[in-house]
Amino acid sequence: MNTSITKYNCICNIGRNINEVYENAINGVCDKFSYRRDIINGKTLCVGEVEDNDIKIENPDYNLKCNRLLWECYLPLKGYIDSLIKNYGKTRIGIVVATTNTGVDEYEVSHNKTHSEIGNPAMFLKDALGLKGYAAGVSTACTSGIKAFAIADNLIKSNFADAVIVAGSDTLSKVPLFGFTSLEVLSDKKTNPLSKNRSGINIGEGAAVFTVEKNSKGINILGIGETTDTYHSTTPDPEGKEAKRAIELALNHSGIKPDEIDYINLHGTGTIANDLSESNAVYEFFPNTFASSTKPLTGHCLGAAGSVETALCCALLENGGYYPHVYDGEYDSTIPRLNITKPPEKTNICMTNAFGFGGANAIMILGGNNE
Repeated sequence: MNTSITKYNCICNIGRNINEVYENAINGVCDKFSYRRDIINGKTLCVGEVEDNDIKIENPDYNLKCNRLLWECYLPLKGYIDSLIKNYGKTRIGIVVATTNTGVDEYEVSHNKTHSEIGNPAMFLKDALGLKGYAAGVSTACTSGIKAFAIADNLIKSNFADAVIVAGSDTLSKVPLFGFTSLEVLSDKKTNPLSKNRSGINIGEGAAVFTVEKNSKGINILGIGETTDTYHSTTPDPEGKEAKRAIELALNHSGIKPDEIDYINLHGTGTIANDLSESNAVYEFFPNTFASSTKPLTGHCLGAAGSVETALCCALLENGGYYPHVYDGEYDSTIPRLNITKPPEKTNICMTNAFGFGGANAIMILGGNNE
């Protein structure tokens, strides 16, 4: 049984839909950032913001920006999702939503405890669509977006669902912004991954929605690999041992050989620790495969990072082109040199990486549209 992404949409700082996001990413548009001086006293934050929309959510428990962005992302897919509900029934469609923040900032004002619950966006979609099946939130830090696909894949292959709505949504929040500041990895300049001059992360926000189905035409989920470091709560293993194992698990799951992968979407946060660990892991298998980080374009969307970047990979597989690695051109000579300059003529198979706090590692391999 294969599982496929059949429809998808995305919102982030470089576009209000997947077509805009794809076009800006292909063209390396990296100027859609704001410089905020009103969040942390005495510090300038370079962030990828998304303007809130005017969508009305009547239930006060769900009236959060992360849910408004989710709903905006869902609306272009509504007709297709309605047909899934008609075909499969309300009990056979699951929902898995990746996030880390939900409405934790809104909670400070509302004191509505549901606003800070990780499962809030998943329950919002479930209630709004009138579904009766499995629904869950996923919060494994920056790997959440890919972990959501792993759960969906398991739900379908275990016959708990015929289709799953997979989503991710995160908005700017003081909690991670203060946290990353305390770790001294938040940059006040544009992120500069793999450069010797890199100075850290830019936080972004965004949402993505996907439909995942069994034995359907679409973009195939070929393989997923998940591991945990047991090295440090916030710092990845410099050698990338478990990251390497996650890659190996994804390759074994997919049956794909390393040289069959045309493109790697790097986690690429632009911190010293991440770039060292990831480049060690990727170089082990893919010394010549074209790779790039799209975070200089979108920022790091935390729990939705894997969701936004999966949407970018799907659009690349469907439409062609390549996402440039935008940095200052001064590669750090102390880390393995990845191929960030010579893209393939065509991308048929790609891999997307995610690494998060707690030593979480998640890798997903996607195959071209099989229509």
